[in-house]
Amino acid sequence: MKILMLHGINHNMFGKRDPAQYGTITLDEINANLVTLGQQLGAEIEAFQTNHEGAMCERIHKGFVDGVDAVLINAGAWTHYSYGIRDALAILTCPIVELHMSNIHAREPFRHVSVFAEIVKGQICGFGADSYLLALRAAVAAVGSARK
Repeated sequence: MKILMLHGINHNMFGKRDPAQYGTITLDEINANLVTLGQQLGAEIEAFQTNHEGAMCERIHKGFVDGVDAVLINAGAWTHYSYGIRDALAILTCPIVELHMSNIHAREPFRHVSVFAEIVKGQICGFGADSYLLALRAAVAAVGSARK
């Protein structure tokens, strides 16, 4: 099972950026935790991070061509306004799980809206770095259900 983890804008700054909101864990540590859990669940994790919207769309297109089994996405601020990324995600035929470390519904009003909500299998938010692990478990379960 191949799962693509997409990290959005500013996520390369995890560990430095707003530790009260995001903690001190780094992106490399998050990815290592995903790989470890993925091995336990029988899933290969490929992680990708960019601060460029077009590069994110191109990586999503590549995921479609490669036939990934599921996509996890924490798009950061793009979640709330990027119709380009939304349209790229809509091309996918696999389960997509949207995730956020913070509870987007308890933050500024503009963060309450996800332009991806209508096309994703589900959303996980508010559990810090554990949101990634919960999202991976959800994606693996969704792929398993789809294969039955």
